[in-house]
Amino acid sequence: MDGKRKTIARDISWLSFNARVLQEAADPTVPLRERIKFLGIFSNNTDEFFRVRVATLKRMIELVGKKAKLNMHLEQSPEKILDQIQMTVLRQQNEFNRIWEQIRKEMEKEKIFLINEKQLSKEQKNFVKQYFEEEVRVNTIPLMIEQIPQFPYLRDKSIYLAVLMTRKNTAYEQKYALIEVPSKALGRFVQLPSPHGERHIILLEDIIRFNLPSIFSFFGYEKFESWVFKVTKDAEIDIDNDVSTTIIQKIEKGVKNRRKGKPVRFVYDKEMDPSLLEYLMRRLNLTRKDNLIPGGRIHNFRHFMDFPDCFPRKSQRKKPFMHPLLVNVNRVTDVVLQQDVMLNFPYHSFNPVIDLLREAAIDPDVVSIKVTAYRLASNSKVVNALINAVRNGKQVTVMMELRARFEEEANMEWKEKLEEEGVKVLIGIPNMKVHAKLCIIRKRVNNRTIQYGFVSTGNLNESTAKLYGDHCLLTANRMIMADINRVFLYVEKYKTNPDILKGCKTLLPCPGILRRELLRMINTEIRAARKNKPAAILVKVNSLSDEQLVEKLYDAAKAGVKVELIVRGIFCMLSESKKFKVPVKAISIVDEYLEHARVFIFHNGGKEKVYISSADWMVRNLDHRVEITCPILDEDLQKVLKNILAIQLNDNVKARRLDNELSNAYIRTGSKKVRSQVDIYNYLQSKKGNQPREVAITETHLSENINTAAS
Repeated sequence: MDGKRKTIARDISWLSFNARVLQEAADPTVPLRERIKFLGIFSNNTDEFFRVRVATLKRMIELVGKKAKLNMHLEQSPEKILDQIQMTVLRQQNEFNRIWEQIRKEMEKEKIFLINEKQLSKEQKNFVKQYFEEEVRVNTIPLMIEQIPQFPYLRDKSIYLAVLMTRKNTAYEQKYALIEVPSKALGRFVQLPSPHGERHIILLEDIIRFNLPSIFSFFGYEKFESWVFKVTKDAEIDIDNDVSTTIIQKIEKGVKNRRKGKPVRFVYDKEMDPSLLEYLMRRLNLTRKDNLIPGGRIHNFRHFMDFPDCFPRKSQRKKPFMHPLLVNVNRVTDVVLQQDVMLNFPYHSFNPVIDLLREAAIDPDVVSIKVTAYRLASNSKVVNALINAVRNGKQVTVMMELRARFEEEANMEWKEKLEEEGVKVLIGIPNMKVHAKLCIIRKRVNNRTIQYGFVSTGNLNESTAKLYGDHCLLTANRMIMADINRVFLYVEKYKTNPDILKGCKTLLPCPGILRRELLRMINTEIRAARKNKPAAILVKVNSLSDEQLVEKLYDAAKAGVKVELIVRGIFCMLSESKKFKVPVKAISIVDEYLEHARVFIFHNGGKEKVYISSADWMVRNLDHRVEITCPILDEDLQKVLKNILAIQLNDNVKARRLDNELSNAYIRTGSKKVRSQVDIYNYLQSKKGNQPREVAITETHLSENINTAAS
């Protein structure tokens, strides 16, 4: 800590995370298509940042004024943070443009060309005309914006062509028009007829540009110029306090209001005609203070996550493999009833989770299934298994979180589909999201009740399970199952029995209980350190911003506790201070897979406490969500989990140091390269990573570096 500030502003820290994503796009060792994907991820992240965080800061300033600093627990005023955001985003945009130009040059070396409407060959021109007539024209609606009294609604996930039409013999007679680029309907990229050995790709907006004379032929203009722009709108759903309105109606109202959200950012081609730019700003009620971001010719790079795969060098990503304990078994259920199994995604296959549900759906002894759902896959096999269970006479309950950000409409549709099939759908608690990832299956065998299921750090989503790093504990532990029952009972009975979660004896739920227990366990380590006894805390989360826990980690470091932190995203702690007896190790890993797991480990006098969790160390998770933190009780599974984290702590390829200056410096220590996502895959595939329960897992075959970090 530098004596002046206690923490790093959450929003500035988040932008630092997005800079790490940009680093991946700049890394020449990453395959070209993956680098383009990272540009798309960076762009998508930035959009969401403005839609949610910048919008929140602006709303707080408008509603609360000078009190916003206090209400948002900020050390700086929201106005100063917004100024920092603007400067940081402009710097990142410049870096983004530089990286994109470099990637373009490297693409050309691979004979892959992204060409515009002015670079077309005769054959390509004919193709573009025909493609426009057959596919594009019916999907485009030109708007003569000067003739429309009320400016048209602009979608914040779309890009627009602002068109300027003029006649050659006069500069005074001109018209403005607007065209929404129909990328959602047609995709953003079109592959063109290309010379032998080359790949030529054109953007959809450039196809429209080429055909502007045809679109506006009846106006008699001779010159057509156009520039792309996009708006980003306030995306936060405000749930009002009208108690007469059901939560579903509130969600529907919020989604509709989001469409009308106030613009919080305007990104435009810096070459845009100045008079047209001023006109758009005036009609959109924007000023120079409203995050106007001048950019290049191309916008909405989030579509570049779907760039055509025409590159010779492919990603080396290996396919998920079946957990060794589940290979060639007749039923996953039989294994889980005998012992705990930890699935580590995306290395292990997600199929056992689906198989567990499918087996339950047709098992005549199964009485009921209860699961939570936050973000489901678009064609969810999980949902199919649950519907099959209902059709087989099982009682199925799904806690469907309707307020999962940007998934509200999809989750409303899932709710309707499930209810049509006879599933009991719970819709949560007002002002509190249900973010826990749980399943409990109940069966009756010889008048005896048997319960089993799982606790996960990630969503029940077979698509993201191939990309997100998560842990899922399959278990029949009675204490864990009893507590999962309490969680579902709480969601159903929170009005009449709000204290149900206090009865949990094994799981640490939010709200309330996890915060208390984390503080208690950190204090235990502090007391041990002050007595010169071994003391250590290892935390892996997506985000660490809770002030109380940050302060407590400061106390631990000052007392001499060994504090190691793996944080992918927001990191508000100042990790460097002369007051720390033992330096804090804080790293972030950004690589092919998205690090999504939360794991907490406390030395606890040698009797280590190891947890997996759905909760980040943020106020919203700890105090305003239903979250679950689950102890890992099996010693073998503890060792595997610790070894995974040890590999990550020794990463010297994709790990960045989280320092006070937000430098994002790569860690390059050690003589042997450790790329954790590759090494974890290899470790889990080996016998060391997946021993059966009765065989002790030894660490003797691991590298010396990993042993040191694990000890």
